[in-house]
Amino acid sequence: MTYLIFEIACICAGLMLAVTTLDRLDGKSNFFLNVAAKLQPLSPIIGVLTLAIGIIFIFKFNCIIFALVGIACGILLLPQQLSKVPGIGDSLFKLSQKINPYKVLIGDAALILGVLSLFNMNPFC
Repeated sequence: MTYLIFEIACICAGLMLAVTTLDRLDGKSNFFLNVAAKLQPLSPIIGVLTLAIGIIFIFKFNCIIFALVGIACGILLLPQQLSKVPGIGDSLFKLSQKINPYKVLIGDAALILGVLSLFNMNPFC
């Protein structure tokens, strides 16, 4: 059950992070923009899920790449919330700012790996 939640959260995070690339694919229908707009209010929940379950899955060595992508999605979706964490908040915020230029790439990876995982075809888990 946790794995399914992680897959769906990664797909949603991938849609939100890679919306600029996906928007070019659908032409004038704006399908991906509409989906990302509907998911935007849920971004803190999706970010927490991808971050927390990614940290849990990092201990499964065959899923380490999928877990790292999930953790990166969580860090990108939660920069303001992570800055409030005592002790390491500033470091997490700086990390979020450093990987922000790669958010489309991370979003694409999360979307692809999440969809492949739904069909049990993920090579990294």
